[in-house]
Amino acid sequence: MGPSSPTGPNVPWIALSRREKPDGGSQKSNLMNDRTTAPEPSAQGASVTLAPGVRRVRAPNAGMMTGSGTNTYLLGEREVTVIDPGPEDASHLRNILSAAGPQIRWVAVTHTHRDHSPLATELARLTGARLIGLPPPADGRQDERFRPQQQPRDGEILALGEIALTAIHTPGHASNCVCYLDSRERLLFTGDHVLGGVSPVILPPDGEMAAYLHSLEKLGGYDFERIAPGHGEILERGKRVVELLRAHRLARESKVLSCIGAGATLEELTPRVYDDVPSERHGWAKLTLQAHLIKLEREGRVCERAGVFRTKSG
Repeated sequence: MGPSSPTGPNVPWIALSRREKPDGGSQKSNLMNDRTTAPEPSAQGASVTLAPGVRRVRAPNAGMMTGSGTNTYLLGEREVTVIDPGPEDASHLRNILSAAGPQIRWVAVTHTHRDHSPLATELARLTGARLIGLPPPADGRQDERFRPQQQPRDGEILALGEIALTAIHTPGHASNCVCYLDSRERLLFTGDHVLGGVSPVILPPDGEMAAYLHSLEKLGGYDFERIAPGHGEILERGKRVVELLRAHRLARESKVLSCIGAGATLEELTPRVYDDVPSERHGWAKLTLQAHLIKLEREGRVCERAGVFRTKSG
């Protein structure tokens, strides 16, 4: 099915509302204000230099669920690490090989949703590169062909030729999400864990809201200045972006509790909690709402009976 369906192949994130601010209100400003002030050229397929030894090639899969397309990053010059090779697309594969083919030694993935990792297997076959990442969960939304040769430990420093990346396990959006920190450039590659101006969909049962919030808090212990997300432009003031994203999720949680009232079903809650989101996106919003409710149930703050959710005091 197409990317507009929650059962379709592209499940990274959704621009639920570009008007949200952390306190639940709305304003013209948003997290995108913390991106680079002069956006880099966004032509799909072009190799764009973002920092010394860091380039981006954008996949031609723009859409509601992928924004301007999946960002593939090329790190290093003599020996290249590819982060998130992207969807199975012959033209994108050619562009990656044209930019760095003979130098590619490693392919690392942030997670195995089908807009991020499917080219990894073919790229490794053609170049002999070593595959790095965590195996795909069995939830039907993954690139099941991905078979990592190296599964990075949380906090492990990966020596990859000219560069070193710290692997940071950040479950939440998916259970196998990994961020990679280039300490030299203070640049954090986040996949779909952190994005600019949008909030990633949390996809239960594999994705968990409590884990997602914990992972955001965990990033505060690392030294980075900028964020290279899986979609969109480089984000400046990366720590601030993470703080705002966590505040937004907690504000949405408070709204869930206030909207339950005397009791409500998931279907009744969705338009109430996401009244600031276009109705055509409510199918995706409902998944994240479900993740919020699962968290609240586990914390004993909400209970469910016969499909009706109530607060414990309600």
